[in-house]
Amino acid sequence: QVQLQESGGDSVQAGGSLRLSCAASGSTHSNWCVGWFRQAPGKEREGVATIAAGGGVPYMSDSVKGRFTVSRDNTKNMVYLQMNSLKPEDTAMYYCATVATYGGACGNRFRPADFRTWGQGTQVTVSS
Repeated sequence: QVQLQESGGDSVQAGGSLRLSCAASGSTHSNWCVGWFRQAPGKEREGVATIAAGGGVPYMSDSVKGRFTVSRDNTKNMVYLQMNSLKPEDTAMYYCATVATYGGACGNRFRPADFRTWGQGTQVTVSS
C-alpha cells in the first residue's frame, strides 16, 4: 500500500513562489495518476492539477493556469507542484493524491472522489 507525504508548504508574500513535493513510499506510483488538491478554511476541497504516469500535458485548474506547473519523477517516486506568482487566494492546505488507472492515465479525473490515496497535506499561506 502506498503512503504519500507532502512537504514544502510555507508562509510567503504575494508574488512569491513555492515548490511543493509529494513523496510516495510503500509502493511505486509510476503507473498511477497523481493529483494536487487544496482546501481553504470553510471551502470544499478542489482540484489544482493532475499528471499522468507518463507525464504528458497535465491538467491545471483555471485558477492556477499560467502560474503553477506540475511535474513528476517516477525514478524517485516524487511529484512536484511549482507555484509562482502566488496570491492570497492560494492560501490553503495542499494535498497530493493518487489513483491506480489503466496505463496511469488521468483522463477526466479531477474530483477528490476520483482519487483513492491521500497525504496529510502541507499548509500554504500567502499574505498580501
